[in-house]
Amino acid sequence: MEALEAFVRHFQEGRYFEAHEVLEEAWLKAEGEERRFLQGLILLAAALHRGKGGVRNLRKAEAKLSGLPSPYLGLDWELLWQEARRRLGA
Repeated sequence: MEALEAFVRHFQEGRYFEAHEVLEEAWLKAEGEERRFLQGLILLAAALHRGKGGVRNLRKAEAKLSGLPSPYLGLDWELLWQEARRRLGA
């Protein structure tokens, strides 16, 4: 999925708002587990965009991603999750 590649690129560059935005359209079209996965990634990026105030979004992301395999749709989301936790001190 091209949107996931763009998400990862923005995420790794610290451009969290852009990472969030690139998944919006795909999330709106997705259904079921894929929709939940994309929403979890969006919340993860939003948490980092907010900085220390983003811990609430980090918890929401955890709830959405919990139970999904990693990698999912070819993305090892657990690495991104661990990085977000480290950066937010959570």
